[in-house]
Amino acid sequence: MQQILWAEIIVKGILGAVLLIGPQAASVVFGMQRPATGFWPRLLGGVVFGVAAGVWIGLKFPNAQGSIGPAGLIPINLLAAAALIAPLILGTAAPSRRGKLVIAACAFLLLALAFLEIAHV
Repeated sequence: MQQILWAEIIVKGILGAVLLIGPQAASVVFGMQRPATGFWPRLLGGVVFGVAAGVWIGLKFPNAQGSIGPAGLIPINLLAAAALIAPLILGTAAPSRRGKLVIAACAFLLLALAFLEIAHV
């Protein structure tokens, strides 16, 4: 189970850091529509990085109150995957094929992590 949680920390930590540091550049690299301002991507990066930090605290300090455990990550990952899959189905996900592929890969990764966590809870 710890390996799954470390995978969560690595994936969410890297994505959060990238969105915090260069939100508009990340949008272009991943094939998304470039936002008018970096506020919303940066806010998302902060939230995702915060989730990674919450999981890390739970692993490093098992007696800590309020950390995010596997049971808390399941709905986070399932709802995030649903939020990515809906625009793919509606055809409004991204303007480029690369962007759609990145969104589909992220949704698949989130679903895989959620199902692995369900299997181990």
